[in-house]
Formats: sequence, structure tokens, C-alpha cells
Amino acid sequence: MIYLASNSPRRRDLLKQIHVSFEPLLFRGPGREDHDINESVLPGEDVMHYVQRVAMAKAAGGVLRVRWRRLPQRLLLAADTTLGLDGEIIGKPDSDEHASEILRRLSGRTHQVLTSVVLTDGTRFEQRLSTSEVRFRPLSEEDIRRYVASGEAADKAGAYGIQGRAAIFVEEIRGSYTGIMGLPLFETAALLQDFGYPP
Repeated sequence: MIYLASNSPRRRDLLKQIHVSFEPLLFRGPGREDHDINESVLPGEDVMHYVQRVAMAKAAGGVLRVRWRRLPQRLLLAADTTLGLDGEIIGKPDSDEHASEILRRLSGRTHQVLTSVVLTDGTRFEQRLSTSEVRFRPLSEEDIRRYVASGEAADKAGAYGIQGRAAIFVEEIRGSYTGIMGLPLFETAALLQDFGYPP
């Protein structure tokens, strides 16, 4: 059994897919965030540094919660996913209008999806990064309107989930499908093996 420092249903499903037993380490804040994890982009920060920093902060925050709550010591997994386009970090939309703007920018273009995974035993922290490229076909205003109206764009990096309706927008991917979903299973399994899981 490990702790999963995320409330993401996609990450839960992916861990179940590879038969990893986990207990969600629930967060107090809205969605899957917490007030002490700084997800703001720092001045001059590039997408790779950003996603690695935030994933490490989530892992460190998870370790603190385990200690505060006096929970049994176990391995803890944290991850963060973000998009890069033209050197800019593309996070989650804060409104339907923002989601539409993001999808217009991704239309007919290739963007990067980066997911950083961190595994820790509370003392040792190990991190792996998955970088993938996704190319969208050109999207019409009607495509965008219908997708945003479906509700799928909310709370997703880049305003889409590849495992849902947005799959019809994807012309090509290079890299890790599960990394684009939010938890690259190759990197996750390698980290677990590094820590001797399963015994």
C-alpha cells in the first residue's frame, strides 16, 4: 500500500491498471489543490522546471500531512502535469472562456505535455519526467463550443483530457499516452521498482 498525494480520478485509475494498492491522501482545499502548494509560475520559470518543482512540492506536502496526521509510514506518490506551447506554460482553465481560448491556441498545432512523478519514503525523494508531443487537428468554433459545454475542459491542464471526447481532436502523439493522461506508467513503475515495490 502506498499513499497517492492526488485526488485525480485519472491517476487513481492508472494505478489500479498496474495493480498498485494505494490510499488517497485527501487534500483540504478545493479540487485537488491545497493552500500550501504553490502552483504559481515563478518569474523566468520554464515548463520543465515548473512541472518538476510543483510535483516535488506536492510530494513534500504529502509527507508533512502524513506526519501531521500521524499516519503509518508508507511510500508516497505525487505527480503534476502541464502543457507547454511556444515556451509558455499552459495550465488549467479558470473559466469556460479561458478554456475556449486555450483550445483555439492548440488548434492545428503541436504542443508538449509534461508530467513529473515523485516517489518518496519520507526521506529519499526520486523524480522522473515524461515529455510527450500532441498534435491537434484544426478545430472549428463549433468543436470548441461543444467540447467546453460538455464540462470536460474544466480542471484539466490544457483544457482537455485525451482519454475523453478530446481524443477526436488528436491527430498524432509522440511519447506516453498515460503521461498525457497524468501519470506515465513506465516512469511510475520504474520509480516503484527503485524503492523495492512490490516486495
